[in-house]
Amino acid sequence: MAEKKKQLDRRWIFLTIFLGVALPLILKIGLPISVSENVRNVYELVENTPPDSKVILSFDYDPASKPELHPMARAVVKQCFQKNLKIIFTALWPMGVQMASDIVDQLKDEFPNLKYGENYVNLGYKAGGMVTIQAMGRNLRAIFPQDMNGTSIDELPIMNGVNNFETIAFVISFSAGDPGIKQWVQVAHDTYKLKTSGGVTGVSAPAILPYVNEQKQLTGLIAGLKGAAEYEKLIRTLGTATSGMDAQSLAHLIIIVFILTANINFWIAKKKEKKK
Repeated sequence: MAEKKKQLDRRWIFLTIFLGVALPLILKIGLPISVSENVRNVYELVENTPPDSKVILSFDYDPASKPELHPMARAVVKQCFQKNLKIIFTALWPMGVQMASDIVDQLKDEFPNLKYGENYVNLGYKAGGMVTIQAMGRNLRAIFPQDMNGTSIDELPIMNGVNNFETIAFVISFSAGDPGIKQWVQVAHDTYKLKTSGGVTGVSAPAILPYVNEQKQLTGLIAGLKGAAEYEKLIRTLGTATSGMDAQSLAHLIIIVFILTANINFWIAKKKEKKK
């Protein structure tokens, strides 16, 4: 029996791992997951903001980081719409504009009463990074006189009274690098005292976590796919992040079982050899 185990066809291993990854993505199992304090702080920032408040969500990433950042961005946007917050979308990365539009398109069926220009607006991409954020803090209307479609912001009800950061409740940046969340912290929070939060890829998190400090330069942080799955749990949504984490967890469990089984069989075989 031990000999047969040692000679197990590797294709069975590949098939088992494939099923372990594929089934959670198809069935949406929703394995238990604990929510970190950092993720909960981002959630509570949105949850405790009064309805009709105006907020900025900055999409500072491109399709390369979409698998990690899109699920968390979608969860935050959904919560904002549930809370009836008025969202001003912007982007420090050129493709960020499309990332924001894609999420709104995904959520339209859940929020059929959303009206562009009243509930949300996409101001589009603006080059400059930190300089752009500084200009927004001084005079947002000067740096964004039109939205992404070329419509004057004077014609958009959501922009009434928005001249700088004074009328903004908070900013959340979904960031894959520079320019991104660091620049928002250094300018929006440190200079203009605007509540700032965000989400980053897993590999970027260690460099950003120091900003989650007693000074609250960052009010919480969503880190990687796990952080996105935690946020989906808080808003009671089984999304792609939850499915992705389920797939990872089951794949890791299967690999551990195979390793343990192989070692046990090896130990049994060695023991039998000694008896001979």
